[in-house]
Amino acid sequence: MRYRLRYQHHNLELAPGQFVIGRSTDCQLSLDDPLVSRRHARLVVTDESIFLEDLGSRNGVLVSGVKVEGRRQLEGGDRFTIGSQEMVVIDSQGSDRSVTGPASGSVHATYAGPLTVTSLPVVRADGDEGSRKADAFKLLGAVADKALAMGKADEAERILGSLLTQLIERARAGTRHPAEVIEQATRYSARLAGATGKGAWIDYTIELFALHQRVLSAAVVDELYVSVRRASAVNLAQLRAYLAAMRTISTQLSANERFLLQRVEGLEKLAALR
Repeated sequence: MRYRLRYQHHNLELAPGQFVIGRSTDCQLSLDDPLVSRRHARLVVTDESIFLEDLGSRNGVLVSGVKVEGRRQLEGGDRFTIGSQEMVVIDSQGSDRSVTGPASGSVHATYAGPLTVTSLPVVRADGDEGSRKADAFKLLGAVADKALAMGKADEAERILGSLLTQLIERARAGTRHPAEVIEQATRYSARLAGATGKGAWIDYTIELFALHQRVLSAAVVDELYVSVRRASAVNLAQLRAYLAAMRTISTQLSANERFLLQRVEGLEKLAALR
């Protein structure tokens, strides 16, 4: 994608089309800011240009301190303000002016509404792969938590699905992710299993730990005991292969890890009864 929107510590890719910003959870970028209208502004993106429109908001939209009237074309490096939130347009094919750091903004933002692969945050260009993945989970996880709390399992799955898929595909290709990222990914995959009733998310959880030759954490095991009762058939062959692999290194495990392995054995028995 040519254009990205930098907000706080995150870069959001902008696919061609419309990108609405406001307080409503129906917006592509939902801002928890009392100065922001429900549907405050809209970015209109094409392959060659990007425009900003005020959607009749109460407090207006400012570009470099100047109020937008109607539609205004933006360039890389342009900063605009919605409520108390400042954002920056990044143009990958142009010279971004005055983009020296993350845009400011003190009010928590959520990235809401239907997401696609192109909506995933690029996150900071600095830092290693693990840091970028951890940041991505922090950004999208908060929105997924909200969707799960509202009983919108399908929405939570859409929000996290692409990031989770990307993570395991890289693990299959040989990338080894930090423990923090594995924990974040599998806690969400285990929750998605229970919320959606899809046993495939339990299979995902087991596979990701197996690829890293790690024992499931206590928090993930707890989630799986709940999910396995709600989800469809689990891949028992995969689960048993994981257990067999862990038993071969049991002498290298700590007492706590051996206890967790026993709990996973109990999980396999529970899954086999379904």
